[in-house]
Amino acid sequence: MDKKYQIDTLENKAFLEEIRSGLLKFGHRFPSEAGSSYYLGDDGTPWTDRPRETWITSRMAHVYSIGALLGHEGSRGLAEAAIKGLLGELRDGKNGGWYPGVTAKQEILPGKQCYAHAFVILAASSASLAGIPGAEELLGEALEVYDRHFWQEEEGLACDTWNTEFTVLEDYRGLNANMHSVEAFLAAADVTKDEKYRERAGRIIDRVIGWASGNQWRIPEHFTKDWEADLECNREHPADPFKPYGATPGHGIEWARLITQWALSMYPQDRDAALPYLMAAEELYCRAVEDAWNADGAPGLVYTTDWEGRPVVHDRMHWTLAEAVNTSAVLYRVVKKDRYAQDYAAFMEYLDGKVLDHEKGSWFHQLDRKNRLIGTVWPGKSDLYHAFQATLIPYVRTDLSVAVAAARNADGGNRAV
Repeated sequence: MDKKYQIDTLENKAFLEEIRSGLLKFGHRFPSEAGSSYYLGDDGTPWTDRPRETWITSRMAHVYSIGALLGHEGSRGLAEAAIKGLLGELRDGKNGGWYPGVTAKQEILPGKQCYAHAFVILAASSASLAGIPGAEELLGEALEVYDRHFWQEEEGLACDTWNTEFTVLEDYRGLNANMHSVEAFLAAADVTKDEKYRERAGRIIDRVIGWASGNQWRIPEHFTKDWEADLECNREHPADPFKPYGATPGHGIEWARLITQWALSMYPQDRDAALPYLMAAEELYCRAVEDAWNADGAPGLVYTTDWEGRPVVHDRMHWTLAEAVNTSAVLYRVVKKDRYAQDYAAFMEYLDGKVLDHEKGSWFHQLDRKNRLIGTVWPGKSDLYHAFQATLIPYVRTDLSVAVAAARNADGGNRAV
């Protein structure tokens, strides 16, 4: 196999650096005049007729804040633009929090989403680290809003969706928002030094491991307001981009990485305390890869499976591959098993051969079961977040959130954060 696919080779490091540079250049046109992020098309052209959404704007703020920390030309100004959007037209000055987005006609998208608010915390954490003006203010406000409206202390989990005024809470509860809350909490803990958020992340993780271990390590995604698993949710709409039916192997893989990061950061000197979590991470990863990788006779990771591990939606989403790259690298570094290095190389080869767009840039966001480009769920190339992180996580510290780890790498490990 080509050395550029193999972890810890100079060729692989150079390959990821090339991809990272290309991604950062690809996304340069995302900001609207007010700073909120346009959805990007196949060649990076902004799709100005689509809503400009908070979660995408936050992801771009996060990416370009890290770009600024790494010294990528233009990144600081782009991060500043995105933070301006989050402090400006996407922020609800009357009711608090952030709208899901604004339409091309400047109309507000209604509701308040935990998912979007988690990404605001992530963006503000990374931007604070990069010294982006307004980021510390944004982080403080985002944490206060989240604490007041989304965190449920008794359950040790986050609720999902309010109406715009924060007066009516939907009955649906979901793990996608909780997964990104874990990511946001770990970033906030690393940046603010408030360990309350790391502890909260652990409470969510304990609940998720409990559900997954009782379900053959396939994670239930959807729940009632009483946190009873709804395994039949969206059976009639299995390809939903945020609430698909069945198990989502990509999330099992992503949870495995976040659990590993949390365990190593929570128990830095106590391997015995971390070990049960590392074992759970391996179970989640191995179940997901076994179910999803090359599951239908063609290379790639299927989007969803049923509760017996049979593919339901065969499409290949770019974010699933990005998380597979990340987690195989992280587990290889932590548990030292060759299996994970071999997986990493296979994922990298598939990335190069099928998912990287060598002509127009970035990664194809959705391929069908024969690895042909389609756009039924994810047309265009909305943002850079998953793909960009996959160029960093394989070579940064496994116990730190990605912006903090990247900052330390950029400073030779000397940054005091």
